[in-house]
Amino acid sequence: MASVFRVGMTHDFLKADGSPGFGEIGLDLLQQCPHIQTEFLPNYGSELPAALAHEFDALLVLAPQVTAQTLDGASRLAIVARFGVGYDNVDVAACTRNDVLLTITPAGVRRPVAVSALTLLLALSHKLLIKDRLTREGRWGEKLQHMGVGLTGRTLGLIGLGNIGREVLRVATPLEMRHVVFDPFVTADAARSSGAELMELDQLLKESDFVCVCCSLTPQTYHLLNATRLARMKPTAFLINVARGPVVDQAALTHVLQAQNIAGAGLDVFEKEPIDIHDPLLKLENVIVSPHAVCWTDELFRGIGRDACQSILDVAHGRVPEFVVNRDVLDRASFRGKLARQVASTPPR
Repeated sequence: MASVFRVGMTHDFLKADGSPGFGEIGLDLLQQCPHIQTEFLPNYGSELPAALAHEFDALLVLAPQVTAQTLDGASRLAIVARFGVGYDNVDVAACTRNDVLLTITPAGVRRPVAVSALTLLLALSHKLLIKDRLTREGRWGEKLQHMGVGLTGRTLGLIGLGNIGREVLRVATPLEMRHVVFDPFVTADAARSSGAELMELDQLLKESDFVCVCCSLTPQTYHLLNATRLARMKPTAFLINVARGPVVDQAALTHVLQAQNIAGAGLDVFEKEPIDIHDPLLKLENVIVSPHAVCWTDELFRGIGRDACQSILDVAHGRVPEFVVNRDVLDRASFRGKLARQVASTPPR
């Protein structure tokens, strides 16, 4: 008789009333397999406890921290499937050390995040939020003071030409903007194949009318946009961040916005989340903000959910998933033993 493959899903997938909060996320892929058992975990707070690594074969994780304390000594757990692309809440080294795969969902987020960046760009260029306020407050007479910015021929600068950056360029192509990118891991030929010109960061900041942050948060990109670099932007330029908050020095950004040294910003992410409701950034009229959720649509959650569940399904059947972060673990004999155990326990179809 096949053994049960247990999947634990973190409590933050649920609404306050206990019902699923993200719609259809592909759980049917798992629930159609008789030897896979899914269950929502209790609310453990910000960090998952160690016991879970001994009780479950897979964890589907949204926001809680998966730390070394969670993972050390994990004899059963084979995969942590991160519901999304960022994995700064997961200790990657501890995953590898304990023969646990970490997977992410880049395909599922690609189009929704790119479209959200374009949404912020369009809203900023048309001063949509300001015009909304004028209308609601009966200030129609002020509309001539808030002329928008046309996009044809303007320069869109991307920081990062990875999964999201390339998709931003694809969805922005009909706008007939000039595309420039900074990415130290990309060649000029690769940039050209995406329809962009590769340049150094300082030059990009100097020339761009819209600067969109699409890079990962790493020790090298922390505060990549500091006070010195923000000062290189045009006074008519806009900053958009749909990546991670700490890539931008938020205090420095607040200062340049207050001084109107740049025209505005569209921010879906912040250095500390949730942002303090008294933060001076939130008092500025030239900023559009979103609670790390501007891309939250049914398309997004369906895509990332099905990718995450497919990763779990692959491991449950002894296969290596597509989007593995810590590929070094694949060479470990002890991990291969975990995977082989799943093959041996999977019932024939």
